[in-house]
Amino acid sequence: MSGITDFDALREAMAENSEQPEGPARNTRAEELLTAAEKLNIPLAVIEALGHQLKVYNYSSEKGKMFVPFARLLRMWDERPEDFDEYETHSLHWVFKWVSAGMLDQPHIPLASIEKWLGEMEHRYRLAGHSERAVRSAEHSVAAHVGDVARAERAYAAWLAADRDAMADCHACELHGQGWWQAEQGRDAEALELWRPVLEGEYACAHEPHTALASSLVPLLRLGRLDEARAYHLRGFRLVRAMESMRGAYADHVEFCALTGNEARGLELLAERPAYFTDDGQPRSRLDFMSVVALLMDRLTVLGLGDRQVPGPAGREWTARELAAHARGEALALAARFDERNGTAHVSERARARMARQPLVERLPLGVRSVRPAPPPAPAAAPVAVTGQPDLPALLAEARRLSDHLRPNAVEAWAAAAAAAEGVELDPRDRAEMADHEAMALGPEGAGLFERAAALYAEAGDPGEALAARARGAYVRALAGDVDGAAVTVTGLYDEVLALYAADGTGIRQTASVVMSRARILTRRAHGGEGDGAVLAEAEAAVREVLALVDGRTGQDVRLAARIAEAQAMLGELAGLAGDLETAAELFARGAAAFVAAGLPWFAVEYEARLASLAHHLGDVAEAERALRAALEHGGQQLEAPGRAQLHLQLGEVVGGRGDAVEAAEHALEAAHWADEAGESATLGAWARQQLGGFLLRQGRWAEAAEVLEAALPDLTAETHGDGAVVQTQWWLGDCLSELGEHRAAAERRLQAAEIARHWPEQHDHATLAHLAGESLGQAGLAAEADQAYTRAGDLWRALGNTPGLIRSLRARAWLALRAEDGLDEARRLMTEAVRECEAARETAPDEEVRQQLIAELGHTHGQFGDLLTRSAVEDAEDASVRDLFEEALAQVVRAVEVFASLGDGALHSRTGAELAAGRLEADLDRPADAVARARAVLSVYEEYDGAAAGAGDGEAEAVRTRRAEAEHLLHLLTERPH
Repeated sequence: MSGITDFDALREAMAENSEQPEGPARNTRAEELLTAAEKLNIPLAVIEALGHQLKVYNYSSEKGKMFVPFARLLRMWDERPEDFDEYETHSLHWVFKWVSAGMLDQPHIPLASIEKWLGEMEHRYRLAGHSERAVRSAEHSVAAHVGDVARAERAYAAWLAADRDAMADCHACELHGQGWWQAEQGRDAEALELWRPVLEGEYACAHEPHTALASSLVPLLRLGRLDEARAYHLRGFRLVRAMESMRGAYADHVEFCALTGNEARGLELLAERPAYFTDDGQPRSRLDFMSVVALLMDRLTVLGLGDRQVPGPAGREWTARELAAHARGEALALAARFDERNGTAHVSERARARMARQPLVERLPLGVRSVRPAPPPAPAAAPVAVTGQPDLPALLAEARRLSDHLRPNAVEAWAAAAAAAEGVELDPRDRAEMADHEAMALGPEGAGLFERAAALYAEAGDPGEALAARARGAYVRALAGDVDGAAVTVTGLYDEVLALYAADGTGIRQTASVVMSRARILTRRAHGGEGDGAVLAEAEAAVREVLALVDGRTGQDVRLAARIAEAQAMLGELAGLAGDLETAAELFARGAAAFVAAGLPWFAVEYEARLASLAHHLGDVAEAERALRAALEHGGQQLEAPGRAQLHLQLGEVVGGRGDAVEAAEHALEAAHWADEAGESATLGAWARQQLGGFLLRQGRWAEAAEVLEAALPDLTAETHGDGAVVQTQWWLGDCLSELGEHRAAAERRLQAAEIARHWPEQHDHATLAHLAGESLGQAGLAAEADQAYTRAGDLWRALGNTPGLIRSLRARAWLALRAEDGLDEARRLMTEAVRECEAARETAPDEEVRQQLIAELGHTHGQFGDLLTRSAVEDAEDASVRDLFEEALAQVVRAVEVFASLGDGALHSRTGAELAAGRLEADLDRPADAVARARAVLSVYEEYDGAAAGAGDGEAEAVRTRRAEAEHLLHLLTERPH
């Protein structure tokens, strides 16, 4: 084993291996390190290497391997306990718990051996003077596993009653175990209350809150707490994704997908972990995994997707139906092995119950891209003999009722009547209405059918409706692009219907239909008229003719009321084309209100959406929000998925713009869901996810935001969404990853965004991103790369004339330089340059506000310079060199005090902070009287400041408390030290 020649090298190698990802490679390295330790001929080296091996086995899929190193450690302890130091003695007793749990996971280990082991653990803990708390916890696990509820409850009570000591699991793990038992017994609310401190981050460890988040999912769903379930899935899955040892928690997330209509995401999760199907180092977690695989595959089969290809064990292709059978067989076989060992049927009963679970939510949108797979189209039904005919008169009556009242689904009702009328002799009127509504369903393709309907209306003796049908045909030709031809046609029809109406040859409804078709066609021509006043005037006159004809004559006729509402909205459309946006907004509002008053709210949606856009453009954000909410309310179930997505996305932007990130996130989530349902995941869905990620970030929900933004990025393109959206998403994602401590990944995102922004004319974003990348690279321990990023940022700040940015980049580089061996000179040079740049800029500041900002930066730079010099002192350096550094640092800090003092009360806390730093340095330089004077001066300042600070906010009050506490602490140290 090259490189492992002494104990220190072994310890360094084990520490390095501990930082590697969980898995076989880390385990293999631990085995190699044990071999190297044995060659050192140092008992403690072997003990530590065995402990390291046991630990990496425990945190991997090869948990079954940990029994051998533990048995060897225990034998070594029994033979020569003096070879164990205090830490390894503690560790040996600690891992008794791991081995106890590990035995339960292995069905080949007899239950009698486990019970014997439990007794051994109790005996050894007693001898070592430990509490029985960990023993009772282990006993509870055994009893719960075999289904002995009475014993489990007794052990649970004893566990909680025993004192916590050094052998008790950490608070996070204990609370997870206690909550798991409550949920297992159906006490979901109690479980979640126990888990709360873990879920909220009060307690944490290597595997928490990972497992608590996963365990909480089904209880939250059962309690209807869907928002929390969604959030914990996104947070929790991010934590367990890369941890090989967490197959059981991973299974909980797959189960969550199966129970919430997110089957497609469940398949994605399975595809990410192919080894989980076959890894056999921990049979119990494999049982959990195969159980939820069966559950998910059964869901797909119920949805008609049993023949869909799905991820499964390597070596062959699997359909959902095949994998369901395989997974169920594997799960039940494993359960049977446990039950045979335990002498109960408990494990099999739990597995069957889990595989039989039914969805708890029809569909819970997650925000990440995951569209429920569509079942294949059903085969055409074979003809079957019927004993009776559909009730055609009833179908016709219902279709007529729906169309007369402009109800949704009128077209579908006429189609149903037409299907029932196959082979039946109908009168011309019935056939005319069927053809008319079939044409409406076809849109621009229905022009020919409108002509057929017109002929049938004429045959039925209704010349007015015949003209109306032909006018509708002209309008669909205009929609198809033949606007001029349609205008010519409709003008002739308009003349005919007015003459017919004057001679009492038709009614107002038919006449209004033709007049409205003409108005629609002329309005459409106005859209292409490029602001032609004559075209706009002609269209407006045509719309006003509708109002003149119908207004005051509607009675109870919903169709005529709709004509008035539409005409008002069309006038708004024309006002917008003329550039009169305020009038347009007013008319859209009037038209929408008229539709609602007529009992036709779904027709108001289009105009409320237009009103929202106009109001937003005019700066009336409140009206925009009102209109969007009204559109969603009035659209109801009639809104199609794309429109619903658009409205939610716009409302999210408006609500977010006024600062309500919580509600804005809800609308962005809905927008993402409906965009996916509409098949627009890569376009509108990507926008919605990008917005959702931003709103989650604003709430500090970093892990959820990161999951959503990572899901959005693959679909965001410069061509479709603009490179600004791509940069913003990378930027936000970098911020999230930084907050999550994933600094290398954060740096990658920030550098990618900076590379795009590098090509923009305005370079401020480029500079900011380069600076942020420097921060992330520095926190990731990549000092050279961080210096390059800060240098790039500094050059950009200089070119932009942004001196504060330049100063901060120089200071950051100085701190990085100090990390290097013999880096003090370079660090001192960079800090000196920062001071010089700040002083020069102060003298040429364009105004007093900028000058004050630069003076504050100068003060902070002197303060940091002093701090840097203080920290550069090496403990084993000569006293004289350390004293020289402290003197130099004190000069910088005193200068900071002077600079901040020149700014008055606006920099009070900065000045007192520098005063106290100077006092600490004076104390280190054996000048206690000077240090005491500074501490008392700070306290005096804040005694006088009390009155002024009485009305201060929390931040100001906290700053005062902090400075006073620091001053009192320094004063106490100086007055208590021996002279």
